[in-house]
Amino acid sequence: MPENLADLQREIAELNERAEALRTTLGMYPDDAAGTAEAALAELGYAGELLRECGERLAAEAGGGGPADGGPRAPDDEKAVLRAVFNELTVPVLLLDHEGYIRRINTLAAERLGSAPGYLTGKPFSNFVDLRRRAPMRSWLAAVLRGGDPASFESRLAQRGWAEDVHLTLTRLDLPTEANPLVLAVVSPPLEGGGEYEGPPPLESEVEDQVVVLAARRLDVLTRMTRLLLASAGPGGVGRPLALDEAAALLADSYADWVLIDVCDLPADPRRARRAIVSVPEGDGHRELLEALDPMASEVPGEVLESGKSILNQLIEDETVLGTEPGGAPVLSALGAGSLLSVPLMGSRGVRGALTLVRRSNRGSFRLADLGLIEEIGEHIGLALPPHPSAPPAEEG
Repeated sequence: MPENLADLQREIAELNERAEALRTTLGMYPDDAAGTAEAALAELGYAGELLRECGERLAAEAGGGGPADGGPRAPDDEKAVLRAVFNELTVPVLLLDHEGYIRRINTLAAERLGSAPGYLTGKPFSNFVDLRRRAPMRSWLAAVLRGGDPASFESRLAQRGWAEDVHLTLTRLDLPTEANPLVLAVVSPPLEGGGEYEGPPPLESEVEDQVVVLAARRLDVLTRMTRLLLASAGPGGVGRPLALDEAAALLADSYADWVLIDVCDLPADPRRARRAIVSVPEGDGHRELLEALDPMASEVPGEVLESGKSILNQLIEDETVLGTEPGGAPVLSALGAGSLLSVPLMGSRGVRGALTLVRRSNRGSFRLADLGLIEEIGEHIGLALPPHPSAPPAEEG
């Protein structure tokens, strides 16, 4: 391994050149992918050793001590160079603490996760892993921390409207300045070309990140829902009852993948709710599962029904909030969900139900503007619901 900082910089530069050559070779000769992948794994192992040394030197200096060999403390300019080496590596790299939180992340890895390093630092890395791959990733992380041997496995990152198959390599770092071991995570392309993706390709194009386009979409949804509500009122206030299935289908068609509507039938106890409507994507096999879930037995929408306050999970951290399957698996993991929101259906006498929207992990996350729109739609639906059979007429004035 390199004996000094200059040698380390030289080794990293040469490693980057070899990695770029392998990448070019893979593009030119895809039939030789197996051999290229084997060479890439060897380079990845060496990169892990280089990064381990970088991490040890950075940690020793950050802890106020000298280098591991007991020599004098490195000058500030050398520490700056080490940080620059880490940040500018051409491989996405993250340093995780023993609980899986991001301690440090380089520039390329931050770009891969779609946010700035300052925002990502301190977040659980598992939050940026697709729900279907979180449990295996957490198990591998625990195994690396427990046993000390590196782990290399296929996984999937999902955030802000995209999902990407990747290969993760986890290496344990035992540093004298740290009370607990750290884990170095290296992100590389999948060895098998990604395999089959459980779900459709991304639905959001880059242009839809523009504020004007998103605002136009929200206005269109609100306009269509208003027409539906007006149709239920009819001329002179006499029309057909609001068709909740039509309202759910409208939202599922243009704004979400799964739409759940729960309704309270008893005014004396608005917390007692039933699942009235479930709208699912065409060909989706989870309708019966979602219909069978007790609204009050899950955090969402149970909390919304009890408190009358909305919930927005732009990035799902707890995959159990919508409930679990009979076998104990989280429903959101089975759906491949990435974002959800739930709002109360507010009537003249309080909460009449809850409206819950769920998006796949390969769609853009719900935002605060989306929450505001669905809250308004939820209030309109609540007011349009027929009165409880046993409820007294509303007082005038």
